[in-house]
Amino acid sequence: MRPGARLSRRPAEGARPVDFGAFVRARRRSGELVVQPRMGFSDPGTMRAGLAATRAANAATVGTLTLDSYTRIGELGSVKDALRAGTDLNGYPIVSYDPAVTGQVLAGIRDETFPVQVRHGSAVPHDIFTALRRTLINATEGGPVSYCLPYGRTPLDESVRNWVRCTEDFALLRESGVEPHLETFGGCMLGQLCPPSQLVAISVLEALFFCQHGMRSVSLSYAQQTHPEQDREAVAALRRLCGELLPTPNWHVVIYAYMGVHPTTEEGAYLLLDQATRLAVDSGSERLIVKTVAESRRIPTVAENVAALESAARTARSGPPAGAVPAEADSQTYLEARALVEGVLELAPDIGRALGLAFRQGVLDIPYCLHPDNHGRARSYIDGDGRLRWAGIGRLPLGGLVDRAPAREVTSAGLLADLSYVQRAFDQRARGAGQAPDPDGAGIGPAGYRAFPSGGRQKRS
Repeated sequence: MRPGARLSRRPAEGARPVDFGAFVRARRRSGELVVQPRMGFSDPGTMRAGLAATRAANAATVGTLTLDSYTRIGELGSVKDALRAGTDLNGYPIVSYDPAVTGQVLAGIRDETFPVQVRHGSAVPHDIFTALRRTLINATEGGPVSYCLPYGRTPLDESVRNWVRCTEDFALLRESGVEPHLETFGGCMLGQLCPPSQLVAISVLEALFFCQHGMRSVSLSYAQQTHPEQDREAVAALRRLCGELLPTPNWHVVIYAYMGVHPTTEEGAYLLLDQATRLAVDSGSERLIVKTVAESRRIPTVAENVAALESAARTARSGPPAGAVPAEADSQTYLEARALVEGVLELAPDIGRALGLAFRQGVLDIPYCLHPDNHGRARSYIDGDGRLRWAGIGRLPLGGLVDRAPAREVTSAGLLADLSYVQRAFDQRARGAGQAPDPDGAGIGPAGYRAFPSGGRQKRS
């Protein structure tokens, strides 16, 4: 079907979808890293063409239907107006299309060799989950914390209630002979400047929340951050905690290519994607969500998504056989993440209630997150080696584990410098400017201070 072609409204027929988690784990056991785009188009014909191109890519792939922003926040009237006017949306409006239309988008493409996941971003996802069940789409992602705090002002308690109901309803797909799968988004909080231990902890907690409400097939996300060795340590900590705490064996880890400010050069973007791919392979992760060369400018095309998928696949196949890199015993990231997880689980046996209490008491606290339910006392910075560190822990249960850094004045200029750290580093590498991520060759923290070995500091001129 050509992009833009009209789809019939006759429901599609075919086999029921495979267990998304079991599929990914089986492909990884066969030696393939599964790669996946973040792709969504409002036109059904274009969306079908994108899925077909993903399936045909020279890579082990799964498909994606990324939803539009109006659908994510429940503004379905705006979706209707846009569709009536023929205006493109920034994703696929699954709630507003008849289930038969989505069935035709998937017909002949989704099968036992090519599962499809819906990605959205909603703290109020009832209509979305209803649409998934009607079309027997059995894989999606999100979470009561990670789809609430970064994206809007929905109260956390309300988000938890919404996700309890939706998770339990989604689990009912099993009665139709379909195994539902949920992926945590907790490993990507704000995409950047959240120290890895907290990304790990929230991902584990959201997976436990899903399991408590009926899920038996889950995946846990971790977003590439600012230092490859710190990332490897974090994924090892995540895998260890999964083995220790999850009540199901059907789990896997998905790596997100960097979610923050992206390189502006094509070479820099591919260098960053290569590093994300190596993280996935070296850590024994099963799936990678790619980013494209267009991320700093616009929504990528189908061709750009396929190019990123195939580039990641080539990088994965060019390295040594996949296998988890063993973490050092009780690494710093593992100890911090375990303390955060235990600090939350001690608050209440119901994990949703525990999460609400954790944020009210500051046991969880996301740096630089402006949501009203976030304490806002924790702070982070990028040190001179490029590692994400705690600049202030507020009430996080990390006493004795985290060295308290000297007080740091947080300025807008310094924070912006940290937010663009990765973009500068990889664009400089692409231009042959060397490995130093900072133009001055020194680590610049949130306040714009240059770090000195003596522990002193000097204001940047």
